[in-house]
Amino acid sequence: MNILIACLNSKYVHASLSPWCLQAGLDAFAETEYNSRVLEGTINGDSMAFADKIIEEAPDLVAFSCYIWNIKQTLEICREVKTKLGCKIVLGGPEVAYRQEDVLGRYDFVDYVSAGEGEWSFSLLIDTLNRGEELSSVHGLAYRDGNSIRVIPEKEQFDTPPSPFTKEYFKNLNGRISYIETSRGCPYRCAFCLSGRASKLRFFDLTQVKADILKLAVSGTKTVKFVDRTFNADSKRANEILLFIKENYGGKIPWGVCFHFEIAGDILTDETIELLNSMPEGSVQLEIGMQSFNEEVLKNINRRTNTEKLIKNIKRLLAADNIHIHIDLIAGLTGEDLQSFIRSFNIGYSLKAHMLQMGFLKLLYGADMREKSEKYPCEFRNEPPYEVISTPWLTADEIAMLKKCEDALDRLYNSGRFMLTLDYLIDTLKIPPFDVFNRFGNAVDGTRMRLSDYAVKLYEFFKDECDEEILREKIHCDLLSCSSAVQIPELFRVRDPIYKKVKKYFIENVDKNIKVAVLRSDNTVYAVNQAQRKSLRGRNEGVFYPLKDLENKMQ
Repeated sequence: MNILIACLNSKYVHASLSPWCLQAGLDAFAETEYNSRVLEGTINGDSMAFADKIIEEAPDLVAFSCYIWNIKQTLEICREVKTKLGCKIVLGGPEVAYRQEDVLGRYDFVDYVSAGEGEWSFSLLIDTLNRGEELSSVHGLAYRDGNSIRVIPEKEQFDTPPSPFTKEYFKNLNGRISYIETSRGCPYRCAFCLSGRASKLRFFDLTQVKADILKLAVSGTKTVKFVDRTFNADSKRANEILLFIKENYGGKIPWGVCFHFEIAGDILTDETIELLNSMPEGSVQLEIGMQSFNEEVLKNINRRTNTEKLIKNIKRLLAADNIHIHIDLIAGLTGEDLQSFIRSFNIGYSLKAHMLQMGFLKLLYGADMREKSEKYPCEFRNEPPYEVISTPWLTADEIAMLKKCEDALDRLYNSGRFMLTLDYLIDTLKIPPFDVFNRFGNAVDGTRMRLSDYAVKLYEFFKDECDEEILREKIHCDLLSCSSAVQIPELFRVRDPIYKKVKKYFIENVDKNIKVAVLRSDNTVYAVNQAQRKSLRGRNEGVFYPLKDLENKMQ
């Protein structure tokens, strides 16, 4: 049998793991003869061109990994392939695994829908088809049986799956973001998530995990993302992996490779925090999903979090200034109204993590929040990603407003581009951080524009509420910190007589790559070396020098 395992990634930079897991399962478990290969594309490409690539391969069977970001294009491709080639089509992945009968009933060009862990079930399907045996032995499979649809129960797995990291995988990786899985399942049962439902939490063999880490580290990738839903669920095991990375960093693990982990912040142990604080700068990124700082809201969605301890632990991690930390909030949770969300936002912002993500609730197939509508009432979109429209606690207008706030948050804060300006505005206007982003976000209304134009818009919007000169200077300094390619608008350029002398001094005595701004409001000079490595926030951090001291040196 000729088999093609296909997947559409959200972007080229992301190297999908799932098709390679299926390939590894075939190589490890299949007992009959087959030829197979993996084909990756992106949702931003031409769907019909991807379909043509599949048709050229003339496979007997095509398997697709389905997610909320690729299901629409995947189905379009499946229809085209079935029409022109007539081969068998099998779908798997979280977007179809929890609605197998619905998919088969709705799309006649799909032959099989698989649920559960594909390494075992997919290889069994191939063997069963090759032998011409009854499909009822393939666990997790749904298929048509005459006029009815049969769904075979999944089989729980306990072993470590075979490693997907083959020579062919690394040949296709080509320096993109890579992913590694060292456990399956989750200790939590959050009502909006599938991870806790998918399987009981189990950990993979550590010897294989460490070997795979070293393989990925020398593959040319710069980011290795652990897809474990709660990496520190077993703190002792998490510490062993972190210590392994630390001890090999700069040796078997090249400098510059960054490892990304999703963790639960409130269950961090002192030992784990101390270990994280000792990691080489830039070697680790942490994503901490808080969802909300309202513990009653968290209880509503089956999540127990000690928010006081969470805040304390995040502060301890940030104090070391060696790890990029990303924290998440979700709008639309059960029982959370606008004021509660704003409170969570302001608490999250006050922590000054490197990224504060505002997410919006998605009602995924298989999640309790979708299946138990009476307990979790809300209106959501029928098309993927099934995002919330309104809830009994949050109106559609309020969610639309939060969308605009999110846009301003991403462009002003998460981009790292306007940190000095934001600190100045929040301190001067004496208003909560949320109000700054909300007001400006609604004024811009999501309009796309160049960075320089966005900076001018920011100045014009707030200049009447604060000292215009200081605001102009702060924005000017922020723009210098972004990139040497950023054009400084004429509005922010001041023909200061001393400017040329200061610039000449830095170029001749410090570094030719330094850009400077003279701040008359506080008699300082802001100097940025744009050739240096960027900070964890993704910007070139400048330094303020007293103008008087520089004038003495220039004499």
